[in-house]
Amino acid sequence: MNSELHDRHKAVLPDWIALYYERPIELTHGEGRHVWDADGNRYLDFFGGILTTMTAHALPEVTKAVSEQAARILHSSTLYLDRPMVELAERVAELSGIPDPRVFFTTSGTEANDTALLLATTYRRSNQILAMRNSYHGRSFSTVGITGNRSWSPTSLSPLQTLYVHGGVRGRGPYAGLSDAEFIKACTADLEDVLGQACGQVAALIAEPVQGVGGFTSPPDGLFAAFREVLDRHGILWISDEVQTGWGRTGDNFWGWQAHDASGPPDVLTFAKGIGNGMSIGGVVARAEVMNCLGANSISTFGGSPITMAAGLANLTHLLEHDLQGNARRVGGLLMDRLRTAAAGLDVVREVRGRGLMIGIELVEPGSDRPSPDAASAVLEAAREGGLLLGKGGGHNSSVLRIAPPLSLTAAEAEEGAEILATALRTAQAMADGSAEAADEAGRSTL
Repeated sequence: MNSELHDRHKAVLPDWIALYYERPIELTHGEGRHVWDADGNRYLDFFGGILTTMTAHALPEVTKAVSEQAARILHSSTLYLDRPMVELAERVAELSGIPDPRVFFTTSGTEANDTALLLATTYRRSNQILAMRNSYHGRSFSTVGITGNRSWSPTSLSPLQTLYVHGGVRGRGPYAGLSDAEFIKACTADLEDVLGQACGQVAALIAEPVQGVGGFTSPPDGLFAAFREVLDRHGILWISDEVQTGWGRTGDNFWGWQAHDASGPPDVLTFAKGIGNGMSIGGVVARAEVMNCLGANSISTFGGSPITMAAGLANLTHLLEHDLQGNARRVGGLLMDRLRTAAAGLDVVREVRGRGLMIGIELVEPGSDRPSPDAASAVLEAAREGGLLLGKGGGHNSSVLRIAPPLSLTAAEAEEGAEILATALRTAQAMADGSAEAADEAGRSTL
């Protein structure tokens, strides 16, 4: 570990910038599905810079596109015609499924969701927003105000009035014991009830088809189709936050909303992360009448910059030409099977869930349903020692392991990662059992 760099980090950066691991690591370079740290250790990357390295580290097509564009011009802003931006916008508009679409590029998912909120509230002349419990939509003032996960909500102040509804978490909460059909019916009734309490019209519902920071939870397919029927009756817009689910990561669909396709496309779709493969790209797609509703000037200094658009074009082309969505479905299914087998018999594991190459493992205190962030941290550390990088999340103090490798992951790499993770899970189980025994012993000593 570079302890000197860690000391410098702590001296100049905010305390609330989290670092993974008891001994934080500095990643210096990557290739394919692997990265190396400053000490020369090689890791299989199962988190991809928070679902951002979508295709591969150092993908030659992206590296070449960035290099060639950098040699021409790095920046111009949206005040000038930008050929790479127009070309990428055309591709994204076609893929979105939204009729008569318009695309606006930003530099992050936070900014994309912030823009979607601006559009919806302006179009509907309302500052009331429906959001899902356990959700996460970014770190700006407005997106924090609609985030339904208290671990990521540093303030209750907000320019918006947010109304939270059930449905994002299938396996916990008051409706967990219901069948899928009953769950959808109960959540839709809850939505109707919430709307009955709203003061005036509501602008939009914003929802992640699969909740990312929330621990890769998702509702039964069809929930948002049922919600859409209610929203349409009230004229309420639907914003699908595809920052983490987009571009084929879930395997079966290119966009997360398509799992609920009886509802048709959303009114507004936001994206980011994977499209740039590490370059700062976010964006919004919306029907023209919604996108064009702003009555004041608006530009983006860095959104849609030539160099990021060139990277995005090359990355998207590679993803489509190599059917990485299909690979996510095939290899993701294999990885899910291996992880469920590894978790069988371990009562520290509550659930292995997910879609494609977007997999969550929820950890609990053995013999209970109580989330265990300590167990998650133990697995994270043990996996790193074994040469595997993971993420964490969940609405219960980061008790869920988040697994989201580049979509080019091979079957052999999936097997390798699953074996490392199986060992790490057994380590966490042994630690948890030891803690339980110690607690029992302490209890007996007080008798």
